[in-house]
Amino acid sequence: MAVIKHIASKNADYGESERYLIFQHNEYTQKPILDDEGHMILRDEYYLDGLNCDPFTFASECQELNSYYHKNKNFNEIKSHHYIISFDPKDREECGLTGERAQQLGLTFAKKNFPGHQALVCTHTDGHNESGNIHVHIVINSLRKYDVPQEPYMEFDCESKAGYKHHLSTAYLAHLKQDVMDMCQKEGLHQVDLLSPAERKITEKEYWAQRRGQETLDKLNQKMLEDGITPKETRYQTEKQFLRDAIDDAASTAKSPEEFAQILDKKYHIIFKLSRNRYSYLHPGRKKYITGRNLGTRYEEDFLLQTFKENAKSLSDRKMKIEEPQVPNITKDLQATLAPDTSDIPVPFIFIKSDLRLVIDLQTCIKAQQSEAYAQKVKLSNLKQMAQTVAYIQEHGYNSLEDFHTALDQASDQTSAIRKSLKDTVQQLKNINEQIHFTGQYLAYKNVYADYRKNRNKNKFYEEHRAELSLYDTALRTLKEKSGGNKLPSMKALYAEKDRLIELRDMQREDFSNRRDYERELRTVSANIDIILGKRHEQEQLIEKEQNL
Repeated sequence: MAVIKHIASKNADYGESERYLIFQHNEYTQKPILDDEGHMILRDEYYLDGLNCDPFTFASECQELNSYYHKNKNFNEIKSHHYIISFDPKDREECGLTGERAQQLGLTFAKKNFPGHQALVCTHTDGHNESGNIHVHIVINSLRKYDVPQEPYMEFDCESKAGYKHHLSTAYLAHLKQDVMDMCQKEGLHQVDLLSPAERKITEKEYWAQRRGQETLDKLNQKMLEDGITPKETRYQTEKQFLRDAIDDAASTAKSPEEFAQILDKKYHIIFKLSRNRYSYLHPGRKKYITGRNLGTRYEEDFLLQTFKENAKSLSDRKMKIEEPQVPNITKDLQATLAPDTSDIPVPFIFIKSDLRLVIDLQTCIKAQQSEAYAQKVKLSNLKQMAQTVAYIQEHGYNSLEDFHTALDQASDQTSAIRKSLKDTVQQLKNINEQIHFTGQYLAYKNVYADYRKNRNKNKFYEEHRAELSLYDTALRTLKEKSGGNKLPSMKALYAEKDRLIELRDMQREDFSNRRDYERELRTVSANIDIILGKRHEQEQLIEKEQNL
């Protein structure tokens, strides 16, 4: 099967695309692989051509065109578009596809679909992750160089004129996908329907997030095994994949949207929402809903309603086949099948605290300046902490300071998010407790109010039972305000919701505690890095120099 992917780039260095196509790069970091002398290594096999430009002067020619039309000067402008046509790995063996043939197909595709643009067309035969699939890279300057005839897939008339930018509309992308399918059919290559939505929609961003997360988890688990600890989690899941797995499990037994929502809530703490015939799901660690369309067609209304209908029919057929003496046992087994499995409730964030401590700055430590012996002791302790800091960086796979600071920012954001979620849960629990209180108060004096309504001498009855009726009125008014005009919930439902919130609050507290400790540890590492690199001392010297001036 051949697929086409699109990447828009705001990088003003057009030479970066050239270097990526010619030289070997790390698939995780997208950084070039260097030899022992620090030089970039050429790819083992590649085919490179240029359209409306020389492939080896692509960068300078793009800059000249941009300068001529005074375009692509702002930071936020898209400078280039990168299209990737990936062929099925089986095309090489079963269909005789070669690098040279794929390059010709890529050139024909680029000439037809990106006319008038400066473009690089390059074919790689190694495949992503050593999969062996042949794929073609097409990198075009976002600015068109020559006038071309107007095409049906162009949304605006100006898109065909020189000096205007490439605009990828929905119709344009559909045209490109159809052209890839037609090309595969004509060449006898494997293909799939690219225009039909995927059952499980996994974007490029999610794919790489899963790869990086799994690699990080494997390293952490390896360290835990070396310390004699058995890891609880061996498979990393993105938030979207967690939702897909949970929805698949809930949909396998649910017979209606109401039962489906109940299973998701009790078993996975996922909130299900139906709005304008659109299904949305709230991950327990998020504040923003994820729509079913972003997860795939299996998680939208049409597919799930059909699944619920089939489940209900299957259950009805099974009940009709059950003989009378077997009813109690079958019912018991059925209840066990449909009962939520609380053992699958997601565990909070796991964090194992290390013995890493802050490196002491001798220049600001008064006690170390007063005592040589204490200063020597601090130096030895600092050496130990510096070594542990370096080991920490290596063990957690931070390849640069940017990677580390990105992890620190993510940890800080996650701590803030779970803190906010915890506060919201505590507030919800407070509201539920108030609702239980006023519901009890309402039920306690409900009969008094009924007697008041029946009594002929209401004034006298009211004066004798003023306190009870006042409490009843307060409880009823408060409950109506909280329910928003809907039917008042029963005490059983309120206590069930309270138990759920207490369980959620305890889990969030543990999660918050672990994430807070993890953020503190990263901040300790960050402070130690500053001491090791001398950044803090340099900053202080710069401040003193400015003050002296």
